[in-house]
Amino acid sequence: MSSQSTGLRPWRQRWNALFQDHEIFIRTHGHVRFVRVSAVWQKRVALIAATVLFAWAAVTVAIFVNQLLSADERAEVARKQAAATAAEARIAQYRDRVGEIAADLDERQAQLEEWQKTYFGAEALPAAADDDKAGAAADKPPETNTLKTSAVDPRLPPEAQALARIEARQEVFSARLLAAVGARAAKAEGAVAKLGLDPASLVRNAAAGRGGPFIPFRGRIGAAGALGKSFAALEGALFRMEVLERTLVAIPSGQPAHVLMLSSSYGYRSDPFTGASAMHSGLDFPGPLGTPILAAAPGKVVYVGQRAGYGNVIEVDHGQGIMTRYAHLSGFATRAGAQVAAGQQIAKMGSTGRSTGSHLHFEVRLNGVAVNPRRFLEAKADVLEVKDDARQRVGALASAAPGRGAR
Repeated sequence: MSSQSTGLRPWRQRWNALFQDHEIFIRTHGHVRFVRVSAVWQKRVALIAATVLFAWAAVTVAIFVNQLLSADERAEVARKQAAATAAEARIAQYRDRVGEIAADLDERQAQLEEWQKTYFGAEALPAAADDDKAGAAADKPPETNTLKTSAVDPRLPPEAQALARIEARQEVFSARLLAAVGARAAKAEGAVAKLGLDPASLVRNAAAGRGGPFIPFRGRIGAAGALGKSFAALEGALFRMEVLERTLVAIPSGQPAHVLMLSSSYGYRSDPFTGASAMHSGLDFPGPLGTPILAAAPGKVVYVGQRAGYGNVIEVDHGQGIMTRYAHLSGFATRAGAQVAAGQQIAKMGSTGRSTGSHLHFEVRLNGVAVNPRRFLEAKADVLEVKDDARQRVGALASAAPGRGAR
């Protein structure tokens, strides 16, 4: 007999010991019945029960495993759906971003074109001082503009690369426009300085009068870095150039009367009535009674009437804080609120007020403080040439946008 059969014998004995023949007596209504339950039958029932139990356990385990698998599958499906939803959201956000950047670039292009048209018209712009090649490349079609193409990150999507190329070309154009603005502002600054005025102070005082609610610029063009350094600097450069050029135009360099002599200069003098030392805040031009008095610069008449010591007076506001005063007049040829041109007759010479004879007392006031008019009236040819250029530009600007020109 094999060792395997020997090893199974104790288990068979135990199994057989579990099932013994049983005899059951059942008494019913006085009758006795004998029921015999054999060991074989018990084993069969036990096997059937074990089989059923095993089958039930197997089904239960299968259902449980299936539920676990289904839960994993559902979780995986849910994760895939979430990933797809997130991807769609990112794509939508990217498309919105691209559309926003495109809109910003359109607005920036419109602004650049408006600045060029407003301040330079058909005048050709010089190339940027530090990038003549870049300026030339900006005039080329996009497909031949290798300078801009090489600067674009090749990892960007095609539509983003196209926008980046447009932005790069706009930055080159901005640099050229900035160079042109800087050159004009430098000429105006030099002319203003030769007239004895402080350009930095003029710009600073003009900037002090700005304000309004803060409305952030939408989209990508919201910071200097996104704008590009040239575009971000343009607004300030244009403001500075316009302040200096308008100041030049406002400076009264025209003769207020066609006379050749001065009877009194600006500064300290002996008072003609008392002989005491006094401050004379203007220039005195002697001449015949009724000699035409002319506006020394374009502007707006802000006062026509009398002032103590001055007699009959006309005051003209030329903008940029510059005002001229014409005193001791015998008659008026204009009215308050009228716009006058340089050289236009506004009054007649006289001797009203505190005066010893027919003459014009001419004052120039900067922000309410009297300054020496001589430096304006005796401006040299180079200064007058720059002023004439500025006058033409400011005049063209006023024609294009009424109300913005020199007053």
